[in-house]
Amino acid sequence: MRIGLLTEGGYPYATGEARLWCDRLVRGLPQHEFELYALSRSAEQERARVPLPEHVTRVRTAPLWVPADDGRTYSRRERRRFADAFRELVHGICAGEAPAFAAGLYGLAGLAREQGGLYAALRSERAVRAVESACRAPGAGRTVQAAQVPDLLEFVDELERMLRPLSLDWYEEPGSLGTVDVCHAAAGGIAALPGLLAKRFFGVPLLVTEYGVQLRAHYLEQSRDARPALRALLAAFHIRLAGEIYARADLLTPGNAHARRWQERGGATRDKLRTVYPGMEADRFATVGESADCGDPDTLVWVGRIEPAKDLIALLHAFAEVRKAAPQTRLRIFATAAAPGYLADCRSLAAQLFPDEAADAVTVGENPVTFEEIGGPDAPTPAEAYGAGRVVVLSSVIEGFPVTLAEAMLCGRATVSTDAGAVCEVIGGTGLVVPPRNPRALADACLSLLRDPERAQRLGAAARARALELFTVEQNVAAFQEIYLRLLAAGSARPDGEIPFARPAEARVPGHWTSPTWAEPLPEATV
Repeated sequence: MRIGLLTEGGYPYATGEARLWCDRLVRGLPQHEFELYALSRSAEQERARVPLPEHVTRVRTAPLWVPADDGRTYSRRERRRFADAFRELVHGICAGEAPAFAAGLYGLAGLAREQGGLYAALRSERAVRAVESACRAPGAGRTVQAAQVPDLLEFVDELERMLRPLSLDWYEEPGSLGTVDVCHAAAGGIAALPGLLAKRFFGVPLLVTEYGVQLRAHYLEQSRDARPALRALLAAFHIRLAGEIYARADLLTPGNAHARRWQERGGATRDKLRTVYPGMEADRFATVGESADCGDPDTLVWVGRIEPAKDLIALLHAFAEVRKAAPQTRLRIFATAAAPGYLADCRSLAAQLFPDEAADAVTVGENPVTFEEIGGPDAPTPAEAYGAGRVVVLSSVIEGFPVTLAEAMLCGRATVSTDAGAVCEVIGGTGLVVPPRNPRALADACLSLLRDPERAQRLGAAARARALELFTVEQNVAAFQEIYLRLLAAGSARPDGEIPFARPAEARVPGHWTSPTWAEPLPEATV
């Protein structure tokens, strides 16, 4: 089977979990051929391509960070056709009308397919005037109606970049995206746009996986300093694109119930949804997870990227309450990455809340809060970071699928977490969950486990068992193998109406036990 895997800013270039799960999937299914179609975000990203297995037969890359002017100019008839399709598209964006958006999107795609790239047309004065007209038309939102010339120019510029997949040469060539057996978008949003076109023009089944919902990510990434009209226009585009993807995809595989709820609110129907948890390499955490050593009983551990969404400020205030009740407790913060300004704020607060302590007048003082990096001498691997303490804490106010929480579970550690994103779904009763932005509740939960080591050990064992059942690479790969076969079967029904793979292979083994007449009564014996 040929799988066309679509990515944006991820595999086979970017590092991080977005790359890792794709790499694990591809390497876990060597019996299939994978073709990678990647939208890259920067030149630096393209320089760091990961090694690929032999069954990856093609890699096509389209940069979104450079101009894509192919020098194509349209005739008068083509310009009129562009104007009609673009007018429908922006009317659907500004008025929130999905049919108009879809008609305009596929109209532009058809024009690009027949006549060449849209770069010049999308950056023309005609396009800016069409957006302005749509913003002023009846039915447009109040915020959109207030758009000024700088808003219109910036939106058209961003729209050209986001619609660049319409002009790619990925679809028509023999052996290209239009001829694969299944098109698998590793994310929603722009990454799934080539899959929409392959389905629209060539009937290729489309599978969309979202471990982090792109529409939600857009909302979180929007700067509060951006102009309101521009924010509203971009949000409207992403809403309409998400709705079209959810409506046209053959199957959606959210990574958790939190992502599933976002997709349902975006218009996805439940018959198209199947939750597939991301797979992690459990072997990396086996040594710590199976060890009888439960870590330092007086140490709390936090692991992750240090940024405002993780709310380390609340964690430090909670730890101040913990220290009042248990003065011997330490907090070790292990950073996988950090926002420099926020890290400086956290260090400053820790120094204010916890002055360095020394046992006597000649001993160097130490702070009970330490900021460390994974890969350092005390924690060369993530597993050793989690294993440094008995309790692992997550203090986020915004969270999708909490990867660090699942890794702590694989290490057999008891966890205290805030109720954000998919935390409750991942924990499943094997850890303590408190409301976000509540340092007092976070402190009480930590103290309850520090004071009851037997309970902490029981929760850690249950957490590891749950993680091994739900969050391993094996279960993830098996789920997608089945999904690929079902999508191929649904598009390959035989003339007699039978769908391949619909019945297990053992049902075709010859013999009386597979005959439909096996249940009939045996003839009476003759005397």
